Amino acid sequence: MIDAFECALGEIQTRVCVSGERANVRDVSHSSDEAKIAGVPAIAIAYSGGLDSSVLLALMQRYAARRAIRLFAFHIHHGISPNADLWLAHCQRECERLGIAFEARRIAITGREQSGLEEAARISRYAALGELCRVHNVPLLLTAHHQDDQAETVLLQLLRGSGVAGLAGMEEVNAAPDLLGSADLLMARPLLAASRAELESYAASEGVAYVEDESNADTRYARNALRHRVMPALAEFFPGFPGRIARAAQHAQSAQRLLNELAAQDLDRCVHGECLDIPRLRQLSEDRIDNVLRHWFALRDVRMPATSWLAELRLQLFGARADAQLCVTHMDCHVRRHRDRIFLVPRRDDDARQALPATFRWNGEACIAFAEFHGHLCFEEADEGIDPNWLRQQNLMLRHRSGGERLKPALNRSTRSLKQHYQALDIPSWQREQLPLLTAGGDLLFAAGIGMDCLHFSMAPGPKIRFHWQSDKV
Repeated sequence: MIDAFECALGEIQTRVCVSGERANVRDVSHSSDEAKIAGVPAIAIAYSGGLDSSVLLALMQRYAARRAIRLFAFHIHHGISPNADLWLAHCQRECERLGIAFEARRIAITGREQSGLEEAARISRYAALGELCRVHNVPLLLTAHHQDDQAETVLLQLLRGSGVAGLAGMEEVNAAPDLLGSADLLMARPLLAASRAELESYAASEGVAYVEDESNADTRYARNALRHRVMPALAEFFPGFPGRIARAAQHAQSAQRLLNELAAQDLDRCVHGECLDIPRLRQLSEDRIDNVLRHWFALRDVRMPATSWLAELRLQLFGARADAQLCVTHMDCHVRRHRDRIFLVPRRDDDARQALPATFRWNGEACIAFAEFHGHLCFEEADEGIDPNWLRQQNLMLRHRSGGERLKPALNRSTRSLKQHYQALDIPSWQREQLPLLTAGGDLLFAAGIGMDCLHFSMAPGPKIRFHWQSDKV
């Protein structure tokens, strides 16, 4: 058990290094007690006090002691069970006995009305674990998921009708910024190849103390129903099936990596700035279109839609008239078509046109955030632009256009209405309503999406200031 665990950690270290993840870990020699994890100052364990995490704690305590690794155990107190206080006390005693740094976090579970208690507790738990990792500067979090957990996960995804990504189950190493709140934090599962029976055997032989969560016997939860009702029946007729399901998950992970590579290549051919080019998408098969759309959504942190939703989106995108102002609503954004391009547009409860003008003074900042306008106004040094000393003395205003505004972009160009500029630059109508204007004393200095008005350009020597508007991403 110990050798298999250390081998798994070595493979995790190698994978992290090869994949170029942010927490860089080099491969180590398992025969050397002097081997250390390079670039990782500390490792944390998600420690509930149950069998799985208690075995992980015991194994990791031995591993960390031999390699002078700072080890933390983080316990999340949900407050759901009447025994939660007893579990916390047990975890603290065990960590004190083993000499492991321990910290607990009490959380209030939110969102159970939308996603159910089990999922809401999971989301809240990982958010708290991520916060604890950031507080203690821990870049690598270990969880005690094992082979039986993997089999349960794959079966649940299969019963939900999931695609390849779902059937891939849990990865040995991955970043989970949505769960943990940071893209710099990695999560690893060094026990993923071990069965529950092996963990039970190790706990018995080594005298590992653990607690029992009574909710694990409640078959009202889907995972528990699988564990207590379905998997014993499968084990009777298909002995050792969790290992074979785990291998199937590895095959699915490999297939998903190939799909991701293909999607990245297709996206590179179809992307046009921040949008997608419809004529180029049309050259792909329906399966590849869906694949590249999913990949595009993932890169923009948009939740994966159902297959039926994607099919309807594809039908509308390719079936609409060329001049149609198409808008398809997603739970996280709007998918819009303008001419032959597809845009992902933030879905906001408030109407951006209702934002009140914001008055301010510039004090040399490189960027100023305007939450009500959903973006940042940036100030950049340039050879041509506005005198920074003059700009510091102005009462500036950021607002939406009210109509009739005109802009002259250069001395050798004519003054035109903003509408004419928008049309010439092919800026979609919905963007025109959201892009703000910057004024000083009633004079237009800058129109986002178009550029600066040359009226107040300085001819004096020295660096000047130009403006740039950066809209918030989806």
